[in-house]
Amino acid sequence: MKAKLIVAVALVAIAAGASFALHTRKSDAPEVRFTPLSGRHYTTSELRGKVVLVNFWATSCVACVEEMPKMVDAWKKLSPRGYDMVAVAMSYDHPDLVAEFTQKRALPFKVALDSDGAVAKGFGGVRGTPTSFLLDKRGRIVQQYLGEPDWAEFHALVERALAEAA
Repeated sequence: MKAKLIVAVALVAIAAGASFALHTRKSDAPEVRFTPLSGRHYTTSELRGKVVLVNFWATSCVACVEEMPKMVDAWKKLSPRGYDMVAVAMSYDHPDLVAEFTQKRALPFKVALDSDGAVAKGFGGVRGTPTSFLLDKRGRIVQQYLGEPDWAEFHALVERALAEAA
């Protein structure tokens, strides 16, 4: 019985370690083309040199709407030091609703439309919102968030990423 318990604990430890390694491994962000509400198109590679949060959201997503003021606060606090954000509206979100929301809330960061779902597909087939990816200055994904991030942890991670060389 003791041997089975030891084996079970060892398997759980190995699984936890593997999960941690998978979630902390940096991988390159996909090269996608963002379609902004206004202005010129840009790609993931054009954002290199900054720490960037790519946030998938929808105007109909209650959690997305609730976290948006914290996203604005983070952008205002961190953008002077090289932080940026792209709020990517999901393909099912009507462009007029996205534009109205952006204007009413005075969103200061980039807002993009994903009309054909290509950006969400490029980031691994994002379906649920909010889903966010934090990219370092080299364009690598350093963290993925499903739902609202732990903001203290988020700010600490952004601070570390900002301190790293590009």
